[in-house]
Amino acid sequence: MNSRSKPVNPPVRKAPAAAVAPPVSAAGSDASDDAAPARARTNNHFRKRSAPLARDDAKRQGDISQLAFLTMGGRDPAVEFLNTENAELGGRPLTLATASAEGYEQVATMIRSMAPNRSSE
Repeated sequence: MNSRSKPVNPPVRKAPAAAVAPPVSAAGSDASDDAAPARARTNNHFRKRSAPLARDDAKRQGDISQLAFLTMGGRDPAVEFLNTENAELGGRPLTLATASAEGYEQVATMIRSMAPNRSSE
């Protein structure tokens, strides 16, 4: 077999769509004149437009996440607790802990109080 032989399954190319004439109204003008111009496609819908967290905020967020993970017995319970509104704290624990040192202490105290008793060890 020659190295220049055609591939076994060549790519299938679709035929270009036939050009369709725009409908003409009774007055004789194109109906497409009223339509807004098409916007160019971009890939920017994946990029967030907000600024990154400040260094202190990011540290508190990481620390509270780690504390919840280690204390609450795994990822799922920690994520559920941190992302669910808490009436006693007055908001989402992750948001409160990230926003200020006082909020971090409130959330950390609550996480520690929810920890199972380990006095039997």
